[in-house]
Amino acid sequence: MDARQRGWANGMLAVAMFAGSMPATRLAIIGIAPLLLTSARALIAGLIGGALLLLGRQPLPQGGQWRALVVVAGGCVLGFPLLSALALEHISAARSLVFTGLLPLSTATFGVLRAQERPSPAFWAFAALGAAAVAGFALSRGAAGSALGDGLMLAAVIVCGLGYAEGAVLTRALGGWQVICWALVLSLPAALLGTLALHPAAGLAGVGWQSWAGLAYVSLISMLVGFIFWYRGLDLGGIASVGQLQLLQPFLGLGLAALVLGESVSPAALPVMAVVAASALGARRFA
Repeated sequence: MDARQRGWANGMLAVAMFAGSMPATRLAIIGIAPLLLTSARALIAGLIGGALLLLGRQPLPQGGQWRALVVVAGGCVLGFPLLSALALEHISAARSLVFTGLLPLSTATFGVLRAQERPSPAFWAFAALGAAAVAGFALSRGAAGSALGDGLMLAAVIVCGLGYAEGAVLTRALGGWQVICWALVLSLPAALLGTLALHPAAGLAGVGWQSWAGLAYVSLISMLVGFIFWYRGLDLGGIASVGQLQLLQPFLGLGLAALVLGESVSPAALPVMAVVAASALGARRFA
């Protein structure tokens, strides 16, 4: 297996992990408020990330690496979870899929700007086709819009794409798990302040096990383990190319939601997913 194939394998594993974030978040918010969940997940993951860095006796990042880590932390650890949580107060989860479909394009664009990647015109055509398929599927489900909610989701996609590309570039110098761990550590002060400020006065004694399980998943898998594989995949396989795997994430998430939460999945999702898979493969071929 060559480096590009290993990159796609790592990227696919990460996307499968990220896809579990949606049903896990829905379980978590049964008993934990969305904004508190955003802070708590970053706090838990940051403490674990810091412990890993100490146990591994990792050297401190140098010079401009700190600036890059701030971008990763701002985009992936705090920016996307916070902006998307705020957006979902104004738009439906179905409409958020419209913007999720734009995330691969955002990642590829910042891959061009930050990593000097130069995908071919055919790549951009396949990437646009995949994004259009995801957005069209979401809009066909009658998802109502909101100027504020749409703007927040668009901002979330932009900062997340930047964080993905910046982290992939930094992985070449620090390593994948080190990048996300340092980014989580940088986010600890904001995560701690947010958790303390949003912690309910009545405490969390009444929170059910489902919510605790959801919090554990988004803290350990979505915020930490998934990113280790994701940044390694982007580094090995190319930011623009591997980033197209994100097109599959909404459909994997729908499948997991059906399995874990018993939610129904529209049969129309299957042919759309086939188009998305073909688009991702085409983008990989011409990246």
